[in-house]
Amino acid sequence: MGRAEARRAQKGSARSAKGKKPKKTGIRRFFTWKKLLAYFFGLIALGVGAFVALYLYVDVPTDGKHAAMAQATVYKMPDGRVIKRDGEFNREMVDFSKIPKNVQNAVIAAENKDFWDDSGVDLMGTTRGILKTVMGEGKQGGSTITQQYVKNYYLDQRQTVSRKVTELIISLKLKNKKSKEQILEGYLNTSYFGRNSYGIQAASHAYFNKDLDKLTVEESAYLAALLQAPSQYDVVTGTETGKKLAKQRWGYVLDKMVEKNWLAKDKRQTMKFPDVKKPKPLTGLKGQDGYLYKLAEDQASEILKKKGMDIGAGGYTITLSIDPKKQKQLENAVKTELWDKLSPKARKVDNYVQPGAVSVDPKTGKIVAMYGGKEWATHQISNATREDYQPGSTFKPLIYASALENGSTTQDGKPINANTIYNGDNERMVVGPNGPTGYHPENEDQQSYGPQTVEESMMKSVNSVFAQMAVDVGLQKVKKTATDLGMNGDARDFGAHASMALGAMSQSPLHMAAAYASLDAHGKKVTPTIIKSISRNGQDIDLDSAVSGDAISRGAADGVTAILKSVVQKDGTGKVVRSDRYQIAGKTGTSDEDRSAWFAAYTPDLVTTVGVFGEEPNGNHAKLYGAGGEERVNGSGFPAKIWDAYMSEALGDNPTAEFDLDTKNGAATAEAPPPATTAPPVTTAPTTPPPTTRAPSTPPPTKSTPNKPTTPSDKETKHTPPPKPPTKPPHSNHPTPPDTGGPGNPGGPGGPGGDDGGLNLP
Repeated sequence: MGRAEARRAQKGSARSAKGKKPKKTGIRRFFTWKKLLAYFFGLIALGVGAFVALYLYVDVPTDGKHAAMAQATVYKMPDGRVIKRDGEFNREMVDFSKIPKNVQNAVIAAENKDFWDDSGVDLMGTTRGILKTVMGEGKQGGSTITQQYVKNYYLDQRQTVSRKVTELIISLKLKNKKSKEQILEGYLNTSYFGRNSYGIQAASHAYFNKDLDKLTVEESAYLAALLQAPSQYDVVTGTETGKKLAKQRWGYVLDKMVEKNWLAKDKRQTMKFPDVKKPKPLTGLKGQDGYLYKLAEDQASEILKKKGMDIGAGGYTITLSIDPKKQKQLENAVKTELWDKLSPKARKVDNYVQPGAVSVDPKTGKIVAMYGGKEWATHQISNATREDYQPGSTFKPLIYASALENGSTTQDGKPINANTIYNGDNERMVVGPNGPTGYHPENEDQQSYGPQTVEESMMKSVNSVFAQMAVDVGLQKVKKTATDLGMNGDARDFGAHASMALGAMSQSPLHMAAAYASLDAHGKKVTPTIIKSISRNGQDIDLDSAVSGDAISRGAADGVTAILKSVVQKDGTGKVVRSDRYQIAGKTGTSDEDRSAWFAAYTPDLVTTVGVFGEEPNGNHAKLYGAGGEERVNGSGFPAKIWDAYMSEALGDNPTAEFDLDTKNGAATAEAPPPATTAPPVTTAPTTPPPTTRAPSTPPPTKSTPNKPTTPSDKETKHTPPPKPPTKPPHSNHPTPPDTGGPGNPGGPGGPGGDDGGLNLP
């Protein structure tokens, strides 16, 4: 070989060595692109094969096994006493030919608008649901009417992968065994609509007291809307939030009907929400059992729904958290301190009195006692959970809580704490960052207090001070703190307006108990529950804790508790319940024209709110002047006395004596300066005197009823000062001897400790 040939051979050998890729070793040899693609398609093939095998293996059952033959759900007390057994299911089967077209269209529009044309399954929705189940993220929507019928009639409500896959396969096979008409008929006869009504015919009677073929389009749309959340969307017994969502869902159903050309657009625009009837009294429920059962049913339904389960399927054992001994003590307290002092035959107003109360363990969030009304059989609206009365001055502590939580200052930059001085004069003009706001609320009996510490103002419930404080803190911040603590932010009239400071929104004793329990729990969020446990087929269902993360900081919560102790322990409006056995923190409240009176208070062991409401037979709010022979009905009267009689028994012989407070904002350490002959400079006051005329306001809306959904045109008169009624008793300006329990100064009417949360709102 010559030299040239040798060089060429050497270069060729080098090129060959350079172009050869090294072999992959170890785990890397299993993850080439070709092998990854092979794995991917192999998994798909395995999945398809498994599905085909399951499809061949799973048959459509010959008989219904669940909702069509649903088990009873039992509600019982912790001592084992059964208060309700939902075993006699209210169901009346109807043939498809008897189901009106407007009902069919409404339900299909609500649940599955392409029902007549689809394959019976929603593959994307079901796949998403399976993935969410695997990841433990609960129920996901997407089921068709066919799938829901399969779940109702053939399967159960468990949220497992196997159940979802079985549901999918049966739904696919069902289209070859049953017509669309048969599936829709079965779905409408097995679905739960609330009010213990199973099937569309029973629901028609439960909500509109008529046969199915008499339903209007509007009524049909409401029944269709109920399928999403039966208990929550009951516009008669549901919460304000539930009523709002129900109407939104009703509108959605009608809009979908228009979209499908099942309803003319111009006709849709003229439709009004239908008149839903009151629920019929539940048989076999006496005394307080009906109120306890109804709240337990509503709360259990929501708990199960979040877990992808349906209370309408039956078979659950629901144990209430009510302490039978405390429940009896609360009932006795209402009897001795209220009912025994009323004379309905002698005084017409005594027929209008409606008490409600909720008692909560702040450490667990469990409701241990509840009072919904004198008798469930004659009054199905629970006074413990109704949201159509104003809480009055019981809202003022939440303004102070917001001030502490946000580190708020007065208009001239002074920190707000128990020692902060405010001007407590009657009709004191509220000042904002841009000057006078035009709002100048009246104090009780038009009393002027001059300079006051925040602690003194809380003790005397001075409206002008807390109206100014709310503006200093910021109205949106105040509302956020209140809702974080547990109030219902969607309740009627809960807007960011200055009259918020006087408790001018609607709220229930249950929600006020939640807010005060969160204060008692050092700022932890307490969501009161009446459910102790839920089980099915011997298996307990996991329940979320009723005491969760921080609503507000401990320092802020304990600061409020410290100042509320003064309301009771010192010379405040709550001193009628003062005790030598244990410390009490609380606040009285009275709404416009004595339509409601409240006492919300707590010890280290127990939180209880009591409300006394005026309700006429037609549902309108009634003024309670003269009820029980008292000149005025306010928080320091019947509510506080009921609270005291109950708590003194319920706390037993060894209650926790003192609060464990950790705060830099305790009771005031300095007193306000004495009143001067000229207006002293104060942190929140303008230098000009208040105007002699009221600020302009809008005409008062008409009154609302507790059973009627609120619209802007039927709000109660609460934002303009109403004229004094001719029957309103006069007030003196001096206290009477203590311990008489009258309004105004604790122990007597008309004194400087006036208790008013909602009088003369702008």
